[in-house]
Amino acid sequence: MANIVHLSEAASIGLHALIIIAKGEGMINVQQIADLTGSSRHHVAKVMQRLTKEKMVVSSRGPNGGFILNKKPSEISLLEIFEAIEGKMDIPVCPADHQICPFEKCLLDNVTQRMTLQFRDYIQHQTIEDYL
Repeated sequence: MANIVHLSEAASIGLHALIIIAKGEGMINVQQIADLTGSSRHHVAKVMQRLTKEKMVVSSRGPNGGFILNKKPSEISLLEIFEAIEGKMDIPVCPADHQICPFEKCLLDNVTQRMTLQFRDYIQHQTIEDYL
């Protein structure tokens, strides 16, 4: 069965990881995030590398290393995290990606565009702090 709305595993890991880090006391490491999200350590490491590159977290190596937030939880929106992982969100004009529509009215009444705008608006106004 097809899903209308789908969140990639990487985006899910990124969103959950930053909330886990914000809730934690001190450094939170890749293994802890992997255990809590049920994800592979390797995949978590790749996502965290991306979030470090985007300066959302600061990483520290070593036996007591891990990650801490680089900003206050109230300053990090879910949209920022999502776009750090997935790239800038596109707002579709046509659900079938057609440049020219053969009809005067969209068969789906631009529902995908409206849903994407509502999703973007929702996650733009949600911050890490909202989940602590």
